[in-house]
Amino acid sequence: MSTRIAVAGAGLIGRRHAEALRSARDVALCAIVDPDPAAAGFAADHGVPCLPDLDALLARTDVDGVILALPNALHGPAALACIAAGLPVLVEKPLATNVAEGAAMVAAAKAAGVPLLTGHHRRYNPLITRAIEIVREGALGTLTAVQAQAWFFKPDRYFDTAWRRDPGAGPVFLNLIHDIDLLQALCGPVAAVQAMDSNALRGNPVEETAVVLLRFASGLLGTVNVSDAAVAPWSWELTARENPAYPATDQNCYWIAGTRGALALPNLALWTHDGPDGWWSPIAARRLPFGFDDPLVVQAAHFGAVIRGQETPRATGADGLSALTVIEAIKRAAASGRIERP
Repeated sequence: MSTRIAVAGAGLIGRRHAEALRSARDVALCAIVDPDPAAAGFAADHGVPCLPDLDALLARTDVDGVILALPNALHGPAALACIAAGLPVLVEKPLATNVAEGAAMVAAAKAAGVPLLTGHHRRYNPLITRAIEIVREGALGTLTAVQAQAWFFKPDRYFDTAWRRDPGAGPVFLNLIHDIDLLQALCGPVAAVQAMDSNALRGNPVEETAVVLLRFASGLLGTVNVSDAAVAPWSWELTARENPAYPATDQNCYWIAGTRGALALPNLALWTHDGPDGWWSPIAARRLPFGFDDPLVVQAAHFGAVIRGQETPRATGADGLSALTVIEAIKRAAASGRIERP
């Protein structure tokens, strides 16, 4: 029997989760939770009930787990309600609106023994799985530097929705949190940050561009440059081919270097010298193979396996909290001009 998973929130990402559940192995979409009348038609198309609120879902006995794709401000209360009901829950990123709320969610899940996952779906991309293996196998040697680029252009109509112009809705919080999660998965925890941000173009109360320096616990140093006001191909969305809504390019957006080699992502090109003499020796790249499975489908199947006790969470609530903690440190650093610690 398939593991029965409900999706709370029938917006753009919630609908993608619902479709993923229909495609993933050993799981089944069992309900949609959303008061919007438009959600009823979507649920009917999938042959599942549409419930008006989370209380109605938690009153049922035919649900094994919940994916929360609600507005950010509702993540904490909804996740805590699911945990109290003993239901495993996968919360879309960001885990919470602030670190204190996220910490409460993680603590409640631990105390109750209920799985809490964060929807950092990029971790489920086969190329990231392979990249993590390459780094951990030592193919790059000791990591010394990392660079990430996240440049993309959000059109004027994107900001017609008022909350997208307000603090907390800029590319640092909404977009960079995914990149920070991946950088920590690949390179280990971030120990300190410095940052500058700017809203000089649009003049909204929220940043449109930020430049960040990262010091990892290992001593590795990194830079991250993010902007939602830059027409450019160097972002995960435009390079990784994860989401067909974005036009695909052949560019990279992450570069990780060490004492033995360097890795470019998402092309998964491994650069090494042919010889012992460092930069005097020829250097060349070889492209490593990887699969193209839909990360959301892989994540849905994994969530089902976690619920059944067959796998341990790959992107835990604690991972989501860690990424959120780094993002808050970046915002503090941009405001204070000082080095801040997550």
